[in-house]
Amino acid sequence: MAYDVVVIGSGPGGYVCAIKAAQLGLKTAVVEKNATLGGTCLNIGCIPSKALLYASEIFAESGHSFDTLGVEVSPKLNLKKMMTHKDTTVASNVNGVAFLFKKNKIDWLHGVGKIVAAGRVAVTGDDGKTEEIEAKNIVIATGSDVSGIPGVKVDIDEKVIVSSTGALSFDKVPAHLIVVGGGVIGLELGSVWARLGARVTVVEYLDTILGGMDGEVAKQFQRLLGKQGFEFRLGSKVTGVKKGKKGASVTFAPVKGGDAETIEADAVLIATGRKAFTDRLGLAEAGVELDERGRVKTDGYFRTTVPGIYAIGDVIAGPMLAHKAEDEGVAVAEIMAGQAGHVNYGVIPSVVYTSPEIASVGKTEEELKTAGVDYKVGKFPFSANARARATLHTDGFVKILVDKSTDKVLGAHIVGHGAGELIEEACVVMEFGGSSEDLARTCHPHPTMSEAVKEAALAAFFKPIHI
Repeated sequence: MAYDVVVIGSGPGGYVCAIKAAQLGLKTAVVEKNATLGGTCLNIGCIPSKALLYASEIFAESGHSFDTLGVEVSPKLNLKKMMTHKDTTVASNVNGVAFLFKKNKIDWLHGVGKIVAAGRVAVTGDDGKTEEIEAKNIVIATGSDVSGIPGVKVDIDEKVIVSSTGALSFDKVPAHLIVVGGGVIGLELGSVWARLGARVTVVEYLDTILGGMDGEVAKQFQRLLGKQGFEFRLGSKVTGVKKGKKGASVTFAPVKGGDAETIEADAVLIATGRKAFTDRLGLAEAGVELDERGRVKTDGYFRTTVPGIYAIGDVIAGPMLAHKAEDEGVAVAEIMAGQAGHVNYGVIPSVVYTSPEIASVGKTEEELKTAGVDYKVGKFPFSANARARATLHTDGFVKILVDKSTDKVLGAHIVGHGAGELIEEACVVMEFGGSSEDLARTCHPHPTMSEAVKEAALAAFFKPIHI
């Protein structure tokens, strides 16, 4: 069998690349070893976690803020039904991808893919039989895997000591959950179980949570999580994680020196990041080079060191985000079809789907200071927003960063309800090289949370109206 394009991996980068390639008239196939399409994101990542985040947020609100709104209820958790909602959501999405494959006449080659050489991919099925196929172009879109704790051997059984996968499927709410890692995954999944009744302790190596995000955002968000019951042990290096008779323990010591401490819990979530998945792909034999962090080396056109072989998504440099992979999938499909595919990495938003949410795009204040950029800040709190007051979602703020001389928007950072939806108008303005005045003079509907974005933009170039 011969194809114009063979994509290895069916996550957001892989399946979007395949669909776009097929739409552009290229005969396309996707190699996927799992029983369902969609990769980590749709099956055990983005989608199931968001289903649980939403369900647990509604549960928490019903027990706290509903009464203020005049809605008197006595919420009762049915964890089995909540998990059924999660599984139904996953099934709907992965079945949707399968439908799109049929609609676009994309072949799903079920098995493990290995690159034999440029233009040749071997696919080994569940029965152990291997078929070799020809491809004018090969796209590596194999995503990432749990990275573990550097220098510490951890036995992840996905029951007591879990990765993000196991943390999506607890059969009961742990009384105490230790989260190793204060990044996005740890805080999102920690939020789920904290809302459902767990005591959550976060152990983080850095002195701040959400390392790399805007410092002011991280500090305020940590305070908000503290009010929700989170406990933090920052600046702590984990030296051991052990399973016990009734749970597990985590041993850690201050990074800057001090005595080690061991705390016990019903479950431990290892959320210390992810690493590019390049195992068993035959990359070394095919001549595809990796960088110092084990990611596939690519140029500005997603080309690897072997002609005709491309790579996208978590397996290459850049933020490990599904939407970044999707944009790369579209761009590389266009390139293979002879068009001019492109991704603007300066406008890749990131979202933390906690409550409240955090959303960010572009530069942080720390990055601008390091680069010596002369900038201005425009801020507006949701506590001064009419819609936020009406819906009891007054936590957080919007911050817009602009070039002091040109007023060009350089970054936007939001802590607040629905921040993941609000950030996109900042993305659009930045994509077109717009200014804070452009954003501020754009009419926003009243009353909406989006007016806080407008007011922050007003504050950046002159003065806000409502504060």
